[in-house]
Amino acid sequence: MHTGTVKFFNYKNKFGFIIDDETKKEYYVHAKALTEEIKEGDRVQYELVPAKRGDECAQVKKIAAATN
Repeated sequence: MHTGTVKFFNYKNKFGFIIDDETKKEYYVHAKALTEEIKEGDRVQYELVPAKRGDECAQVKKIAAATN
């Protein structure tokens, strides 16, 4: 499992990006990959799966809410 921070997520368009803690790379995440609602700044745990345009997130689970 990977961990990271939600950079952006738009529920209207059903996608966003997560920044990986280890590599600092941004990964695409679609709403279908979420196990619960997420928002910008949330800490998450996820799997990476191959996709047409590179790896994307799957089985995204919130591990800590954003501190706003």
